[in-house]
Amino acid sequence: MTAGVVRIALVAGEASGDLLASQLIEAIRGRLPHAVFFGIGGPRMLGKGFDAWYPLEKLAVRGYAEVLRQFREILAIRRSLKRRLLADPPDVFVGVDAPDFNLGLERVLKRRGVTTVHYVSPSIWAWRGERIHRIGAAASRVLALFPFEPAIYERQGIPVSYVGHPLADMLPLADGRDATRALLGFGERQPVFALLPGSRQSELQYMADTFIESARRIHQALPDAAFVVPLATRETRAMFEAARQRCAAEDLPLRLLFGHAHQAMMAADVVLVASGTATLEAALLKRPMVIAYKMAPFSAWLMRRIGGYLPYVGLPNVLAGRFVVPEFMQEDATPANLAQAVLNLYVDRGVRAGLQALFHAMHLQLRQNAAERAASAVIGCLPAAIREHAAAAAS
Repeated sequence: MTAGVVRIALVAGEASGDLLASQLIEAIRGRLPHAVFFGIGGPRMLGKGFDAWYPLEKLAVRGYAEVLRQFREILAIRRSLKRRLLADPPDVFVGVDAPDFNLGLERVLKRRGVTTVHYVSPSIWAWRGERIHRIGAAASRVLALFPFEPAIYERQGIPVSYVGHPLADMLPLADGRDATRALLGFGERQPVFALLPGSRQSELQYMADTFIESARRIHQALPDAAFVVPLATRETRAMFEAARQRCAAEDLPLRLLFGHAHQAMMAADVVLVASGTATLEAALLKRPMVIAYKMAPFSAWLMRRIGGYLPYVGLPNVLAGRFVVPEFMQEDATPANLAQAVLNLYVDRGVRAGLQALFHAMHLQLRQNAAERAASAVIGCLPAAIREHAAAAAS
């Protein structure tokens, strides 16, 4: 091993983890220029000099039914990765989200003396509390994105650091609605709605038709309404366009964008959004929203069998500790329900103003310079001798 080189293994399992990990790599390298990073990652991480042994697309599968179809390949990747990491242990291992993949790997590494960090607390606040014991057995330290999470770990004696949410650092505090509307060519008073049916093909499979039919009902009530639909990939755009034809909705004023989800949400009066990180993005952009989600029937059945104890799943509601925006899951996510909820928010300016003030306060609470705080926590997990050696080599 080269003198002064710190070896950090990372595993990111989807696009959001790729972003988190790339920012973490940049922040660590700012303090430890000779650090090297390797494991499983995506294009953003590769852009920071990451050595990807496997691409993260192999792990970016959502839903129980969908995971089962690729279970053997995912299991083989984890076995291979485990062998390589045990044969040549890193100075620290960082699992970035993807708890179903990372926690088992972290547990094995921790037992063999490798310091393990789990970046992004799993949703212990949404599911039965016994999951926290699995996390404690796997992670030497947990990096939490939300301010209510550290107390949960501290009660169990699990080392934890609150780092804030990187999206809160990236997104502007000011409301950019008017400027974004002008950029997209919408009128100042025109009703505009953003539709975000998901970033994965599996999500479009279950959500696209429902969102289009919801837009049709909204348009019937507001004939001058416009709809903007950001889609992450060519594949998801093709799926949405196929759904538009299937629903005979070519006459609906749906403007499809390649990416630009933040601009789409900023321009909107109300956002109709699939449950997930996009709900937090909508909140940080101060946009009122209606949350919906559908998945494979088997996945939904299994989730109900496992059972959560919170009555809500959308991140704005979780952060508020109460229902502040409506949620419709599975069979309740009908076009009639979604359209009516969106229209209710649109006509009630007082509720929309209250939500915008609440979301501004959330933004301030989450804006903590997450990448730098996470880097400090990871570097603090390195053995003292390695930290001192690396610092001396960097000077």
